[in-house]
Amino acid sequence: MIFKSSKVNEFRLWGLLLTMGGMALMIVGLAGIVFNWGTIGKIIAGIFMVIGMIAMLGSMAVYFWAGMMSTSAVPLQCPECGKVTKMIGKTDRCMFCKTILTVDRRYAPSEKSDNELASTPNQN
Repeated sequence: MIFKSSKVNEFRLWGLLLTMGGMALMIVGLAGIVFNWGTIGKIIAGIFMVIGMIAMLGSMAVYFWAGMMSTSAVPLQCPECGKVTKMIGKTDRCMFCKTILTVDRRYAPSEKSDNELASTPNQN
């Protein structure tokens, strides 16, 4: 459950990865100029700069999309931690404690409580 997160945070994570990847590609591309590889180095730098710029523009699109979804998300109070979190769709996770949240009882996780488990006879 460590790697599970709310949907808004997942989109933000992909935006961050695209940003970092785009910057890394642009930095790697500059090696063609820094190490003075001549004409082929300038071509490599140009190609990597364009690919990095496309990744950065993709990051901007993902962040914009996450922001638009965040404005239309349903704010509700988490029953576990008590903090106000945003929910997208029929089920989502709390942004803070990762508890599964839903507004529809059909999608609620079915878990037996400790009292129900203790009162169930052993079937050995």
